[in-house]
Order: sequence, then structure tokens, then C-alpha cells
Amino acid sequence: MLEWLWKHTPAVRIEAPPTTLKAPKRQTRGMDGKYLLLNEYLENRFANTVVLTFGQIEDLVGSALPDVARTDKAWWTVDAAAGGSRHQQAWTLARMTAKPNLLAQNVVFERAP
Repeated sequence: MLEWLWKHTPAVRIEAPPTTLKAPKRQTRGMDGKYLLLNEYLENRFANTVVLTFGQIEDLVGSALPDVARTDKAWWTVDAAAGGSRHQQAWTLARMTAKPNLLAQNVVFERAP
């Protein structure tokens, strides 16, 4: 009996009504440029500690890190009085600090208390 119903019941197609609403664009508190995706990545992590290799950071920003980032820890530190450079804003606006390990070629980002 069920087989006969399946064969003789017209298929009903339900379509979702068209929507004209667009999702609001997320504010990044003034962050823009090539380090924006790094900022978004760090901001959207639930963990208080995020470890990224230099290669993973380069994948996020879409280009190679400058040579100084691989040789000088100061590139990763923030001068609070100056507000930090554009690359430093990627993690400071995500409320994180950066601790590079140049030998291991990675950075530990920790949520600021």
C-alpha cells in the first residue's frame, strides 16, 4: 500500500523565500590591510593560548613575513605608548600578546588578562 502511495503522490517542492537581508559586517576596530585575517583568526579562537608557526602566519596574511620578523624579537613586541605598528595591531586588537620563538619559528599568542 505504501509503495502505491509513493508512486502516485506528487513530489512537493518547498523553496525558502528569497531574503534581502545581508549579515552585518563585523567591525574589526580599525584593523585593515594584509594582517586583517590574522586578527580575525586570533579574535575568533576560544583558547587563551594559540601557537602558530611562521608558515601558518604567512598563510593567513597571504605573503611572506619580513626577514626582520624571523631574526628580531622586537618586531613582535608592542610599544604601548606608540600604539604598535600595523602588524602588531593584528594581535593587540584581538587582546593578545605575542611571544616569538625564533629558533622554533613559531609565535605563542596569549590572551591578555
